[in-house]
Amino acid sequence: MRTFLYSLRQGLANLRRNWLFSVASIATVSACIFLFCLFYSIIANVRGIVYTAETTVGITVFFDKDADDVRKAEIRDAIISKGGVKEVVYTSADQAWEEFKTDYLGDDAEELSAAFADDNPLADSDSYEIFLEDIEDQESMASYISGLPGVREVNYANTVVSVLKSLNRVIYILSAVIIGVLVAVSVFLISNTISVAAAFRKRENEIMRLIGATDFMIRAPFVVEGLVIGLVGAIIPLCAVFFIYRRVMDYFMAWLSGFSSDAGLIGLVPLERIFPELCAYGLIFGAGMGFIVSFFTIRKHLKV
Repeated sequence: MRTFLYSLRQGLANLRRNWLFSVASIATVSACIFLFCLFYSIIANVRGIVYTAETTVGITVFFDKDADDVRKAEIRDAIISKGGVKEVVYTSADQAWEEFKTDYLGDDAEELSAAFADDNPLADSDSYEIFLEDIEDQESMASYISGLPGVREVNYANTVVSVLKSLNRVIYILSAVIIGVLVAVSVFLISNTISVAAAFRKRENEIMRLIGATDFMIRAPFVVEGLVIGLVGAIIPLCAVFFIYRRVMDYFMAWLSGFSSDAGLIGLVPLERIFPELCAYGLIFGAGMGFIVSFFTIRKHLKV
C-alpha cells in the first residue's frame, strides 16, 4: 500500500511539474476518444438501421395469373432452399386490398371502396414477402427469384441496400483513418510527457537505484502518470458524449414525431444501451493507451 501511495503521489507530482505536456496529452487523448465515441455511435446507429431494414424491407414476389397453389408452394420451397431466408410471408389478394384501404384510403375507406362492390381491384396481387438474414443479399436473391417459373414480377428496395452498404463502408474507412492519426499523435505526446518527467527525475532515480530501489519502484510513478493521462483523457469526452448524444436524441425524436412512418426505420439507438459500451471501450482505450505508452517509454529512457 505504501508503494502504491508513493507511486500515485509521484505520478501526480510529475503531472503538475510537466503540466503543459500533460494538458496537451490529455487534450489529444480526449479528442481521440471523443472521435472514437462519435464514430462508434454513428456505426452503431447505422447497424441498427441496417438491422431494422433487414426485418422490415423485403422482396415482394408476384405470381403469374395462371399460377395455382401448387406452383406457389414450389416457388416458396425454391426460395427457402436458396438459403439466407429469415421469413416468407404470404399475402392473399384479399389481404392486399384490405391493407391498401387501411394504408391509403384512411377514414374514407369504406365509402371509397364501395364503388368496387365485391370486385377486388387487386385480384392478381397475391404475393410472397421475403425477408433475408442479410440485406446485402437482396440483389442476388431477387435475380434468382426472377428466374423461377411462375414468377411474374419481383420488387425490392435496391436503392436502400446500396445506400446502406456505401454509408457503412465510408464510415468505417473515415473513422479508421481519423482515429488512427489521433492515436499516433496521442502516443507521441504521452511518450514525450513521460520522457520529460524521466529527465527531470534522472538524478533522483539514480540515487534510488544506489540505495536499492527496484525497477518497479522507480518506474511505477511514470506508469501511474500515463494511466492518469489516459483515464482523464477518457472521462472528459465520455461526459461530453453523454450530454451531446442525449440532446441529439431528444431533438431527433422530436423531429421524427412528424414522420411516424419513418420513425421505426431511422430511430437512434437508446442512450442507456449504447453509453455503457462507450464507457467500457473509452476507459479501456484511454487507460490501455496510457499504460502501454508509458510502460515502454520508461523502459527505453530510464536506464539508470
